[in-house]
Amino acid sequence: MRLLGLCLVLGFAYRSQAVENTTAGLLLEFSLGKFMNLLLNKTIPAEALLRNIATNATIIIFQIHSHNKNVTISFDKKSSANNSGTGVDKGLVSILRPEQTVCTWYLQAVDANQVLSTAVSLPYTEKDPIPGGCNLEFNLEIDPNIYLEYNLVMTHIKFAPANLGYRRGANPPSCDSETSSDSRWRLYYDVYQYFLPENDLSEAAFVNHMRKMSEVHSIKANGIKLMTLSSQVKTDLYFSSLPGQGVIFNIIVRDPLWNTSAAYVPVHTYACSFTDEENNCSSLGNLSTKIFFTALAVLGLFICFLGHRFWKTDLFFMGFIFMAFFFYIIIARTAALNYNVNLGLTAIAGGVGGLLLVAYWWRFGFVLLCMLIVGLVLGFLVASAVFFTPLGNYAIFQDDAVFWVTFCCLALMVPVIFVGCPRVLNILACGIIGSYTIILATACYLYTSLSYIGLNLIHRILNNASRRAYTSVPFQPNDIILLAVWVMLAIGGITVQLRRERREVPFPPHPYRIWKRERERRITNILDPSHHVPPLRERIYSKLSQIKDFFRKEQPAGERTPLLL
Repeated sequence: MRLLGLCLVLGFAYRSQAVENTTAGLLLEFSLGKFMNLLLNKTIPAEALLRNIATNATIIIFQIHSHNKNVTISFDKKSSANNSGTGVDKGLVSILRPEQTVCTWYLQAVDANQVLSTAVSLPYTEKDPIPGGCNLEFNLEIDPNIYLEYNLVMTHIKFAPANLGYRRGANPPSCDSETSSDSRWRLYYDVYQYFLPENDLSEAAFVNHMRKMSEVHSIKANGIKLMTLSSQVKTDLYFSSLPGQGVIFNIIVRDPLWNTSAAYVPVHTYACSFTDEENNCSSLGNLSTKIFFTALAVLGLFICFLGHRFWKTDLFFMGFIFMAFFFYIIIARTAALNYNVNLGLTAIAGGVGGLLLVAYWWRFGFVLLCMLIVGLVLGFLVASAVFFTPLGNYAIFQDDAVFWVTFCCLALMVPVIFVGCPRVLNILACGIIGSYTIILATACYLYTSLSYIGLNLIHRILNNASRRAYTSVPFQPNDIILLAVWVMLAIGGITVQLRRERREVPFPPHPYRIWKRERERRITNILDPSHHVPPLRERIYSKLSQIKDFFRKEQPAGERTPLLL
């Protein structure tokens, strides 16, 4: 019993430590700027009370965040659409009246009891802009929230424009009466992003890191600034989704005249569901995907070190990738098939493509055409890696014509540069592409941003709206390790193959021509022993005799009969 009690104590140690105040008594007293962790239930709302508000504060933004379960925050005990917000990241703006020193909000879980959340109240003065102060789209009169939607490809956020600050008791500035520098049109919006630790989906990590993206000074210190928007730009943005990777977004609105700023309510996403039975955040990746890329990685590792030596296997590998890529795009754009069916058809098409390339080499042996395909496969990877960098986020590349012209030029540059030395091109392709398949296989079991070098290109082709998406991925310890592994494998494979093949012929001779020459030689040269080939029956009988002789017991040597005198 003592052991069981100790286990229970250790099991609930985190929640006991994390919750600074529970809903016992249903009254939670807050202090300005101080975070509080709390447990909410869905039966009885908890009352959040803030006392002793400073006289220089004109608004209070109260915000609450939970890991993956919805909570409701409202001004009244009985919530409605116009006085409350429901979600995992929600906040309300309280406009303070003259002499007001106390504010009250009501908190409640929606779907489950014992929802761990963290909350904070942040004050702003009359010169600070008011986030969401010019809301014309959402239910709240003043809405400081960022609204987020996601799918496996893109994450979409939108927010209400801000307004200028004003003193207590005064009328708010008009939102759309004029566009001069004395109106809200002078405001700017800085968009920030923060990545949670890779492969960490815990509530503890979420609570600790969400605190870093709530206040202006901590957002600037910890977040990554992605862009700055003027008031004339539409307030909705698109980003590439990273399923399984926690991301926090927030926006700082700046008033350049008063040199002041305020922060919206941060919002987070993992681009996946915690409740789905299949493909949830804890088990991303289908079994078929793991089998496909694991098998490809085994072949890729062989090609990385021995690809040029085993030329036909190399051709099969490159033909497989080339055909599988294009066939997958065609199926995904033209037919609404199940993912597993699509992947299976892709594998079949890739195998056929690899066999066709091998058959082409055996029949025609045209090295330049084979090298063109190999060079295009390497060129596509190089071009994708270039656009994987921050260069790909320039606004000019949101235009499809500019993007695809630039991409094709980069891809074609690789075979053009190495047109005079095809052996070096093939060895480089074997080392780089073969080692990258190891990264893709690892991504099926462990999150890594390097897999998006290829995925971003597929998303751009399949989803027309993805051209508007801002691509930003974390580069954390896992990615550094895998990048080092990729570089070492590529350099090792290239070095081994260059040293092994330096004294060999650049490419094996044409197999069809060799076979044809040998056949003509046997027909025309009657003195050639290979010309006199025995009939099939005699050859089979000869082979059987050889097998029979193999099992026959060897007779001892010497005379065994007695000598005659």
